[in-house]
Amino acid sequence: MPELPEVETIKNQLKEKILGKTIKEVKVKLPKMIKGSTVKEFIAKIKGAKIKDIARRAKLLIISLSNGFSLLIHLKLTGQIIYPHTKDFGVGVDSLPLRWKKYTHFIYFFSDGSALFHNDLRQFGYVRLIKTANLPKFFLEEKFGPEPLEKDFTLEKFKKIILGKTRQKIKPLLMDQNFIAGVGNVYASEICFCAKVLPIRVVGSLKDEEIKHVYQCLINILQEAIKFKGTSADTYVDLYGREGKYLSKLKVYGREGEKCLKCGGKIKRIALGGRGTFYCSKCQK
Repeated sequence: MPELPEVETIKNQLKEKILGKTIKEVKVKLPKMIKGSTVKEFIAKIKGAKIKDIARRAKLLIISLSNGFSLLIHLKLTGQIIYPHTKDFGVGVDSLPLRWKKYTHFIYFFSDGSALFHNDLRQFGYVRLIKTANLPKFFLEEKFGPEPLEKDFTLEKFKKIILGKTRQKIKPLLMDQNFIAGVGNVYASEICFCAKVLPIRVVGSLKDEEIKHVYQCLINILQEAIKFKGTSADTYVDLYGREGKYLSKLKVYGREGEKCLKCGGKIKRIALGGRGTFYCSKCQK
């Protein structure tokens, strides 16, 4: 589930907590989550490295190391990155709470005694080591779209790329990582509601003013969700194990059968592009 606001939240918190720390040891409990290298290679390239920088691209966390490699972490549906308080329990595996013992697949131990835990209930996520110098090529091959919160992502740029997709439906298009990076099911539904546009509308049917509203809602909702540390609509928690507070701000997502907060009508749910899609048929046209 973690989308741009959730990954951005974790990125910002990681910068506060682990930047400059040295990785003393790594414990791998689920080798299948490593892409592109063996467990032995993975551990050998990480041990002794210092955390130089932490960034985000689309829904990927990027942890740059002092040895010229970067650790990419994709949380997919149920991934969590946790930095526990050592005052609550030790950082050894045996001292972990039972719920973390079961779903913790990676533990990164730092030389100062702290540690970072990577949990994943459904195990769809992955980690990958790649040379930092090769990151631009990697992202080019992944064909990620522009970052919506970058300064150069203007209304004019949005119009240009959206008008190249006139036959596509607006909600699945917003979720297409090759179109715009980072938006998923939760925020795509919310953006469409905010813009008063039905999620099944074909882009070619949108008026110029409606495209402008979609753009404004895209930016505003993502920024606000980051401010509230994301949405815990499923298993997402921030770096400290706390739920995101944007859940209470959701207008349509997950509210099937409930009253629309604007018009009082019922929120409906349909399957669109294989995903549950929520909307108000009165407010959205």
